Amino acid sequence: MILDTLQGTSLNGQLGQRFSAGLRWLAALSPEAPDGRVDIDGDDVYALIQSYETVPASEKRYEAHRVYADIQYIAQGMEIIHYAATDRLQVIQEYDPAKDYLLFADPAISTPLHLAPGDFAIFFPHDGHKPGCIQGAPCRVQKVVIKVRVSPDISHRGSRNRRNRARDS
Repeated sequence: MILDTLQGTSLNGQLGQRFSAGLRWLAALSPEAPDGRVDIDGDDVYALIQSYETVPASEKRYEAHRVYADIQYIAQGMEIIHYAATDRLQVIQEYDPAKDYLLFADPAISTPLHLAPGDFAIFFPHDGHKPGCIQGAPCRVQKVVIKVRVSPDISHRGSRNRRNRARDS
């Protein structure tokens, strides 16, 4: 998981061509952009522009993906996205390949990420996340989720490295 601001990011170019394309597209985003899907590089990189009200965390579920990483960018409003590594989560809905997600129960320990306009978080396949949660009071949010196709081995490499570090400690 990566948390950064669009204005201050030094990531452009460091995560590869697809992530760079998504970050460049976000930098040029118009505040008047309507909700919907925008192809950046076909199915390899695309944006989902969404507007919604945040809700209590108890009304949301942790999710993760296998084919895509998410760049979740807040254009307007504020929200909390809860984060936990998938190897610490219990699956409650098996992977749906058509929708590229699986759902998890709430863990005993998680990290709340407080996002405001200009902030983004990148979630890789081994990163469980629960977006759209209230930060203080319900808030209208305009969010852009950039879906970035990642190579199949990324979803395994992150979790395996984390387990190896824990075992070797």
